[in-house]
Amino acid sequence: MSDTNGRAGGPALPQERRLVTEIPGPRSQELMARKLATVAAGVGTVMPVFAARAGGGIVEDVDGNRLIDFGAGIAVTSVGNSAEAVVRRATEQLSRFTHTCAMVTPYEGYVEVCEELARLTPGDHPKKSILLNSGAEAVENAVKIARYHTKRQAVVVFEHGYHGRTNLTMALTAKDMPYKHGFGPFAPEIYRVPMAYPYRWLTGPERCAEEAAAQVIEQITKQVGADNTAAIVVEPILGEGGFIVPARGFLPRVAEFAREHGIVLVADEIQSGFCRTGQWFASEDEGLVPDLITTAKGIAGGLPLAAVTGRAEIMDAAHVGGLGGTYGGNPVACAAALGSIETMRDLDLPARARRIEEIMLPRLRAMAERFPVIGDVRGRGAMVAIELVRPGGKDPDPATTAAVAARCHRAGLLVLTTGTYGNVVRFLPPLVIGEDLLGEGLDILESALAGS
Repeated sequence: MSDTNGRAGGPALPQERRLVTEIPGPRSQELMARKLATVAAGVGTVMPVFAARAGGGIVEDVDGNRLIDFGAGIAVTSVGNSAEAVVRRATEQLSRFTHTCAMVTPYEGYVEVCEELARLTPGDHPKKSILLNSGAEAVENAVKIARYHTKRQAVVVFEHGYHGRTNLTMALTAKDMPYKHGFGPFAPEIYRVPMAYPYRWLTGPERCAEEAAAQVIEQITKQVGADNTAAIVVEPILGEGGFIVPARGFLPRVAEFAREHGIVLVADEIQSGFCRTGQWFASEDEGLVPDLITTAKGIAGGLPLAAVTGRAEIMDAAHVGGLGGTYGGNPVACAAALGSIETMRDLDLPARARRIEEIMLPRLRAMAERFPVIGDVRGRGAMVAIELVRPGGKDPDPATTAAVAARCHRAGLLVLTTGTYGNVVRFLPPLVIGEDLLGEGLDILESALAGS
């Protein structure tokens, strides 16, 4: 694809960082003024540059600056922006038809995506799916399905968890600002339990899994009632909560408890799914087989698509007409998803994610030795992060986190911050990023930390 100047994005975009103006440049500043005049103030901006094209590990802005991309549109463009198979399949579909509504006259692409999800998601049991528009919509439908199947109401979620911005998913989300603040009241029958957060577990990481699981089970049993609980919703690696990797053994114990009591286990793999953590799904790391799994972000190479996939008997519980939506499983988005999955297979992107981990984690750990502001380095595959604290303890340091991110941005490295305390820098590079760009990005990060 190309703009009016004929310069191509996608795989053809030169894979090199280039700064020709200050960040943001004059054209981005003009566009930002227009945004402020016409776009609601609640729509924030991480980095005040406007994209003109993107591909591989680069985002080029309207001023001609080329930025190294460590965000991938928040884990969406894992196959790279405008990947060849995504563009080819979506373009072919655009020329045929753009919409009929899958609930009115269905089409093969919707079925093909559901067939792929049945093959790819954990477990060899019979599975069915519904296709939707966004991650929040997927989580909300998973809760609907679990409640219908179990005839129960309570939903258990975790500290530091994030599940979306609709009313129900705001209730499921832990963090108040900016996601929930001022938007209540929220949906009832939501109960929050501890997360096995190794870095911040009071008795130490070695006791984290056992003690956290025991607390979760006790709280559900005593405060909610296992027989009242429809679903336990958990991110196998927490996203907006700070890329927390639960202590090993915690998730299998929670899953076992859910099975024992007929509770639907929902794995929210919206950020961690589709090769991001070095496997197709993060649940696979400890052999977790969720009853339902929610996906979005990386599924369609940048087009809006989401899904709930799960055990056929659970997915079939709801009455005919009870699930759906006008745009859910849009044909162009389905075509893009098939192209994205094709790319993941052809390029073996789980292996590429593992290679990114092999490069990033040692470098980040070396930085932690040099910079005491780094309290923890964690993650799997191409979903890794550093948690910044005030040296000498574990007090979160959001001010330094913001300053480090800003230095990275000015130097041409797009990074994102996250975490309940606003003190985590997260790294989500496209899985197709070149190793030279990856190394250069880490050099920029190291310089940014040195400036702290």
